[in-house]
Amino acid sequence: MNKSELISAMATEAQMSKADAKRALEAFITSVTNAMKAGDKVSLVGFGTFAVSERAARTGINPSTKASITIPAKKVAKFKPGAELSAAVE
Repeated sequence: MNKSELISAMATEAQMSKADAKRALEAFITSVTNAMKAGDKVSLVGFGTFAVSERAARTGINPSTKASITIPAKKVAKFKPGAELSAAVE
Protein backbone atom coordinates (compact mmCIF):
# COMPACT_ATOMS: atom_id res chain seq x y z
CA MET A 1 0.00 0.00 0.00
CA ASN A 2 1.43 3.37 -0.97
CA LYS A 3 0.55 6.82 0.38
CA SER A 4 -2.31 7.51 -2.05
CA GLU A 5 -3.85 4.09 -1.39
CA LEU A 6 -3.58 4.73 2.36
CA ILE A 7 -5.31 8.11 1.94
CA SER A 8 -8.13 6.45 0.00
CA ALA A 9 -8.51 3.73 2.64
CA MET A 10 -8.54 6.31 5.44
CA ALA A 11 -11.15 8.39 3.63
CA THR A 12 -13.38 5.35 3.15
CA GLU A 13 -12.94 4.08 6.72
CA ALA A 14 -13.58 7.47 8.34
CA GLN A 15 -16.23 8.54 5.81
CA MET A 16 -14.41 11.75 4.95
CA SER A 17 -13.09 13.34 1.79
CA LYS A 18 -9.73 12.31 0.39
CA ALA A 19 -8.50 15.90 0.90
CA ASP A 20 -9.34 15.71 4.61
CA ALA A 21 -7.73 12.28 4.90
CA LYS A 22 -4.59 13.59 3.19
CA ARG A 23 -4.38 16.54 5.60
CA ALA A 24 -4.91 14.21 8.57
CA LEU A 25 -2.18 11.81 7.40
CA GLU A 26 0.28 14.63 6.73
CA ALA A 27 -0.47 16.17 10.14
CA PHE A 28 0.15 12.78 11.79
CA ILE A 29 3.45 12.29 9.96
CA THR A 30 4.60 15.83 10.79
CA SER A 31 3.64 15.48 14.46
CA VAL A 32 5.44 12.15 14.85
CA THR A 33 8.51 13.48 13.02
CA ASN A 34 8.68 16.62 15.17
CA ALA A 35 8.30 14.62 18.38
CA MET A 36 11.06 12.23 17.33
CA LYS A 37 13.35 15.12 16.34
CA ALA A 38 12.88 16.46 19.86
CA GLY A 39 13.91 13.06 21.26
CA ASP A 40 10.43 12.04 22.42
CA LYS A 41 8.72 8.67 22.00
CA VAL A 42 5.27 8.46 20.41
CA SER A 43 3.20 5.64 21.90
CA LEU A 44 -0.14 4.66 20.40
CA VAL A 45 -1.69 2.05 22.67
CA GLY A 46 -2.54 -1.08 20.70
CA PHE A 47 -0.71 0.14 17.59
CA GLY A 48 2.90 0.64 18.59
CA THR A 49 5.69 2.98 19.62
CA PHE A 50 7.85 5.22 17.46
CA ALA A 51 11.22 6.07 19.04
CA VAL A 52 14.71 7.30 18.22
CA SER A 53 17.62 4.97 18.94
CA GLU A 54 21.31 5.79 18.83
CA ARG A 55 23.57 3.48 16.90
CA ALA A 56 27.19 3.53 18.15
CA ALA A 57 30.17 4.03 15.86
CA ARG A 58 31.70 0.78 14.70
CA THR A 59 34.37 -0.65 12.44
CA GLY A 60 33.34 -2.25 9.16
CA ILE A 61 35.07 -3.75 6.15
CA ASN A 62 34.84 -2.44 2.60
CA PRO A 63 33.85 -5.60 0.69
CA SER A 64 35.64 -4.63 -2.51
CA THR A 65 39.00 -3.60 -1.01
CA LYS A 66 38.85 -5.52 2.31
CA ALA A 67 40.06 -2.32 4.01
CA SER A 68 38.79 -1.40 7.47
CA ILE A 69 36.51 1.60 7.58
CA THR A 70 34.91 3.48 10.46
CA ILE A 71 31.14 3.68 10.34
CA PRO A 72 30.06 6.81 12.26
CA ALA A 73 27.48 6.88 15.05
CA LYS A 74 23.98 7.97 14.07
CA LYS A 75 20.41 8.17 15.23
CA VAL A 76 17.82 5.88 13.66
CA ALA A 77 14.03 5.74 13.77
CA LYS A 78 12.54 2.60 15.30
CA PHE A 79 9.01 1.22 15.44
CA LYS A 80 7.91 -1.44 17.90
CA PRO A 81 4.45 -2.85 17.15
CA GLY A 82 1.93 -3.11 19.96
CA ALA A 83 0.30 -6.34 21.11
CA GLU A 84 -3.00 -5.71 19.29
CA LEU A 85 -1.26 -4.95 15.98
CA SER A 86 0.95 -8.01 16.32
CA ALA A 87 -2.07 -10.20 17.09
CA ALA A 88 -4.04 -8.79 14.15
CA VAL A 89 -1.21 -9.56 11.70
CA GLU A 90 -0.80 -13.20 12.84
